[in-house]
Amino acid sequence: MLVTQAYRFELDANNKTSRMLAGHAGAARFAFNWGLATVIARLEARRAFTVLALRQGASAADAEVWAASLVGPVPWSLPALRREWNRVKDQLAPWWADYSKEAYSSGLDNLARALKGFFDSRSGVRDGSRMGWPRFKKRGRVRRSFRVTTGSFGVLNARHARLPRIGIIRTKEATSELAARVESGNARILSATVSEQVGRWFVSFTCEVDRSVVPVPPGAAVGVDVGVKHLAVLSTGEKVANPEHLGRYQRRQARLQAELARRRGPGNGQSASRRWEQTDARMARTYRKAADARADSLHKLTTRLAKTHAVVVVEDLAVKNMTAAGSGRGRRGKAGLNQAILDVAPGTLRRQLAYKTSWYGSYLIVANRWYPSSKTCSRCKTVKTKLSLRERIFRCDVCGLVIDRDLNAARNLASLVKAALISSGTASGAGTGQTSGLVNAQGDDKFMASARWSPTNCEDSTGQPGQTATAIEQSTAA
Repeated sequence: MLVTQAYRFELDANNKTSRMLAGHAGAARFAFNWGLATVIARLEARRAFTVLALRQGASAADAEVWAASLVGPVPWSLPALRREWNRVKDQLAPWWADYSKEAYSSGLDNLARALKGFFDSRSGVRDGSRMGWPRFKKRGRVRRSFRVTTGSFGVLNARHARLPRIGIIRTKEATSELAARVESGNARILSATVSEQVGRWFVSFTCEVDRSVVPVPPGAAVGVDVGVKHLAVLSTGEKVANPEHLGRYQRRQARLQAELARRRGPGNGQSASRRWEQTDARMARTYRKAADARADSLHKLTTRLAKTHAVVVVEDLAVKNMTAAGSGRGRRGKAGLNQAILDVAPGTLRRQLAYKTSWYGSYLIVANRWYPSSKTCSRCKTVKTKLSLRERIFRCDVCGLVIDRDLNAARNLASLVKAALISSGTASGAGTGQTSGLVNAQGDDKFMASARWSPTNCEDSTGQPGQTATAIEQSTAA
């Protein structure tokens, strides 16, 4: 099975190599800003000439044609931007030969993608939140990075990688696995992205890998309820503790934030002091440590779930709505809850499960966003009309079931496997590992399921059926 997989390694770069890497990233930023300025200048020139022609009595169509003939085409695409760059690079940047052409191509490619995303978002072709017009990249305000797609690059052996114009760089982590795959023909490197994070340089090789799918041993399906009190509660009864990675550094971050407030920062036409920059770097390192620890715990959990369970069921949580800013007297408390939800990173957990289940031969079921997993009794399937977030114990008024709220939700998610199998034509399989019916339109990577329930199950906290729950109530209903 061919999959696209990235291998990321930290580079052991000395001062000279670090300056070269920073120079390539700066060249990419320069090309991006130049391309954006060129597009804006031509659009403004076209607009000015169009207005001039209209004032002289020309029609709107004739005015636009005349303005376009005077100004020339606007370079929207990557090939057009490259042609414009090659035409002016000798006069605009005589030093361009000091860096690889891939650095400039990377900046222009980022601009072309941003412009396409802007117009696709406006026309409705692109899903998700609406994208804005591209902005200029200020030095020191964006992460330094560039991408390589052609030339001599890749891994050489267990400890060295090669990049165009920069040469051979030693890596801090062993690259033996990727090197062995490339040598055996099971992987092909497509591109390399070099980026800086808090003074550390990384290279990420995007590869096309031929993975052999190892069937998961037959086992019961597992429902995963992601929360704040626990990182995840499984339908098997296991509760994965929440490490609260960001909370471990709260005191240190508060102290560093106070130092930043006392020192001269950037803004109001003044540059930041050296001590402010040093403190800001220390603050960034604390966030980086928390992010690394969070990624480590999520990778360990998702790998274990994908390897040991034939079917994994999670919820389609609207994290953006759940972490919306509160209002009124409860604003501060809502901010604390939002930080806790983001520290858990439920979207990252689902994203990792999506590709890891395809790697290890298991299946992923994503429950409908409005499925009331917490309000439904896992024994008799009775749905409560109201369940506040403070009620951590679920008590059924019909059958008398008393159970932990999160465990009840996880068991309800696990029960969706049977509904998914019925809808796909396989009646058996819930809890037996028989997942032959879990096939979607994209192949057998994962199965996106929506449970079937009556409209009364979609009630919000007011008990009125058919209404849409608020952002805060989503965190309660899910």
